Amino acid sequence: MKITAIRCHLMQAGGPPHTGWTATGKSLLATARNWLFVTVHTEDGLTGTGEGSGWPRVVRTAVDDLAPLLIGDDARDIERLWQKMRVAMMGHGQTGVVGMGAIAAIDTALWDLKAQAAGMSVARLLGGLVRQQIPYYCHAASIDTARAAVAAGVRAIKVGGRGDVVARTFAMREALGDEIDLMVDLHGPPWSSGADAVAVGRALEAANLLFLEEPVAPDDLDGWRRVRDAVSIPLAGGERLASLADMRVLMEERLVDVLQPDSGRFGGLTQMRKLAGMAEAHGLSIAPHSGSLGPVAEFAAVHLMAAIPNALILERMEPDWAGRAETVSPPLEVSDGHVRVPDRPGLGLSLNEAFVASHPSDRNTGIATGGWNAGTESETLYLQPLRPRSVLTRRNPKP
Repeated sequence: MKITAIRCHLMQAGGPPHTGWTATGKSLLATARNWLFVTVHTEDGLTGTGEGSGWPRVVRTAVDDLAPLLIGDDARDIERLWQKMRVAMMGHGQTGVVGMGAIAAIDTALWDLKAQAAGMSVARLLGGLVRQQIPYYCHAASIDTARAAVAAGVRAIKVGGRGDVVARTFAMREALGDEIDLMVDLHGPPWSSGADAVAVGRALEAANLLFLEEPVAPDDLDGWRRVRDAVSIPLAGGERLASLADMRVLMEERLVDVLQPDSGRFGGLTQMRKLAGMAEAHGLSIAPHSGSLGPVAEFAAVHLMAAIPNALILERMEPDWAGRAETVSPPLEVSDGHVRVPDRPGLGLSLNEAFVASHPSDRNTGIATGGWNAGTESETLYLQPLRPRSVLTRRNPKP
């Protein structure tokens, strides 16, 4: 099953109508969201599809550079090709999100190919089904959007942001009751200081969260240690990391309880299943990050979670941009807060290349909204303590 061609399909995707940070849809996802799909073609006439994130417009160039090295190789030799791609990037710093995003895109397509050739789903090729459906959560910034999600069958909601996040979280807990899982995501910019993250975490303990996500910057290891030692909520992180070595630090120091590899930039299913095994050995759960990604990366995450024992919950943008449903077919089956694991050969999808081509990439960078002091120079700072600090732990919404 020799590889004959590797092609990139880059598109400008629209933003969701709302997120966990804003109820209006006015976010970075609405203006700078790109999806990069990669198809790997073989002499047998089969086509595998993958997706790469980690700055998709740049990842496309990396994929184009790697492609000639794989032409003529057997697509079934996935581990060997993974190692070959990593070695090829040694001169460029192969462990970053761009390099691992390129590997992820090709690697996912190879798994799709191999499973198609075997006449089975990727989940079965990965070892078989531990579960046939995957629980998921969606995002909500307001009680109204959270209630709408619950009415549609969603059983877990994530709230995002800082500032009034404590007040919003407790308002949602009161409105939704104790049968709905709640999560809070504190990611920057600007990132919180360790002291601020501890204050917020302690204030949120009574909300009984499923997890507190990225309370401090991914490279602020002292901040992670401080939060771990002072806050009783399970901690989650890892979506911005690209290597097993990066994740190993989080595991060995028990800085997180939940690992969140990004299915588009963590080296593909080959590396993600290795991470799942390492996490299992440390008693940790896997909850892939895929909220801002396209549907192919989401399919890949679903197949992984179906085949590992320590899968916790899947992230979904629901509702998302209407064009998502036209990008691949058929879509994932969703009901009662769960995604059904596809049992078709491969990932179980077909990429609509014409639709992707009709939405050419226009922009892939921007400044995220929601900074401490919007409209000032402080809005673009990487890490910044909040002022006035008294708003951090306020339980009641501002009048």
